[in-house]
Parts: sequence; structure tokens; C-alpha cells
Amino acid sequence: MRKRNLIFIGMPAAGKSTIGVVVAKRLGMRFLDTDLLIQEQEGMLLREIIRKVGEEGFQQIENQVNRDVQTENSVISPGGSVVYCEEAMQHFKENGTVVYLQISYETIRRRIKDPKKRGVLLRPGQSLKDLYEERIPLFEKYADLTVCEDGLPIEQTIEAVLEVVEKSKL
Repeated sequence: MRKRNLIFIGMPAAGKSTIGVVVAKRLGMRFLDTDLLIQEQEGMLLREIIRKVGEEGFQQIENQVNRDVQTENSVISPGGSVVYCEEAMQHFKENGTVVYLQISYETIRRRIKDPKKRGVLLRPGQSLKDLYEERIPLFEKYADLTVCEDGLPIEQTIEAVLEVVEKSKL
């Protein structure tokens, strides 16, 4: 039987990579950060790619890299904007369980000091709050499982993820 993947989605700074590494270790799975794959393929940092090719160009690259991921028994952490990439999200839905790490705007704002330095895609005139509100319906649309991490220290969030994954009988 093929082992399925776990794909974490959520806002930048929701802890997709941090939580993903520990969950992968605890479940005996591999960990894959697709932002690192994008940087490796393009030979630049995310913010440099965005500066060079713009938001639309970046999303094409992001869609291609995520859509082409071929792995099993892995915890995958894509960038927060992957939910705009229909082909990539369809690929993830077919090859794993999508886990939405849900977190309040206030927590995101506190964790992200400078969205540009973080490589967060903001359109001209768009605030982090606008982006948050735009993405929430997409996260909810694609999620197979949701873990609310508000007010939880990282250890409890990890336990909550493991519990929800166990209950889902992956």
C-alpha cells in the first residue's frame, strides 16, 4: 500500500515548516519544504524571484514546483500562496491529506514583522489583513483536516496535529 503525504497549508508564520519537521520526525516521515525547492530551482531567494518575475510569474513557478512534487510518506510544507495554484492543490489533494494550520490574524501580525522580507506576496495597496481575509476561504476549501493553533504553545499544536491525523486514520 502506498503511504500518503501530509500537506500543511496556512498563512506565512503559521508554523507549517516548524511544526512539519517535528510531525514528520514523530511519524517517521520525510519532510519537504517546497519554498526551498523553488529557491533551489530558480537559484534565488523567494523575495528575489518575486522582484524579478512579479507576483504572477512567481505563482506560475510555485504552481509548477508544487504540482511536480513526487514523493510518498512525506510531510510537505508549501508556501502560504500555494492555495492560489489550482493544479498544485489538486495534485496535493490526490496524493495526501491537506492539513490547515488555522491561526488568528493578530497572531500572524505579531509573528510577521516585515511581510516583504518574509517573501509574502502582497499586491500594491494590499495589507496583510486583506491577504489574510482573502486566503481564509481558500484554506478552508482545500483542507481535509483543520487544527486551530491559537493560544497554543508549539508543543501543544504539534500534539493537536498528531491527534487529528491519528483520528483520521491516515
